[in-house]
Amino acid sequence: VSTNLTSRKAQRVPTKAVSKEIERIDQLFYTYADGSSSMIDPEGIETLCSHLEVPHTDVRILMLAWKMGCEKQGYFTLDEWRTGMKALRADSISKLKKAFPELVQEVTRSSNFQDFYPYAFRYCLTEDKKKCIEIPVACELLNLVLSLQFRPQVEKLINYLKHQNEYKVINMDQWMGFLRFCNEINFPSLDNYDADQAWPLILDNFVEWLRASEN
Repeated sequence: VSTNLTSRKAQRVPTKAVSKEIERIDQLFYTYADGSSSMIDPEGIETLCSHLEVPHTDVRILMLAWKMGCEKQGYFTLDEWRTGMKALRADSISKLKKAFPELVQEVTRSSNFQDFYPYAFRYCLTEDKKKCIEIPVACELLNLVLSLQFRPQVEKLINYLKHQNEYKVINMDQWMGFLRFCNEINFPSLDNYDADQAWPLILDNFVEWLRASEN
């Protein structure tokens, strides 16, 4: 009987600890949540960022949104918050700060980055049924999510996007093409770029522009 009691007690302890952790996670959420919507809105996120001592445009905030599975740009729901904070084992600002380096490592792992990169695009679609992002937003986003790994390519690509007049917006297919280009094409030689290989037209134009500016 005594062993049964002991094992039942042992099972109860972690559950208690977990519910305490969730309580702290929830308390942290309500520190930043807007009272009427019960969500952390853009203003709440700015306050959160100032407490984390990171700019709200920092890529780590986008990584945090990815970890939470946030669906709407600039808003965190309680469920999303719980998902992210439990995964990061963070129930305080100091623990969340400490979790950032590990989160960055996690996102930049190739398999996760394949998921994070299109997520970043979808996260920037501010209205329902919107399929494209404007060129200035695309340039900012490329700088944010791709320049860590592919700075030379991204600098040229942003330069091209700002100077061309054919495209006003970028769609998901083009966005994914940028990543494939950075992963597959020798840069700056471009010697393995083959326009017959079903690249989005914008990349054919980009390569043409690059070659012309080289000459």
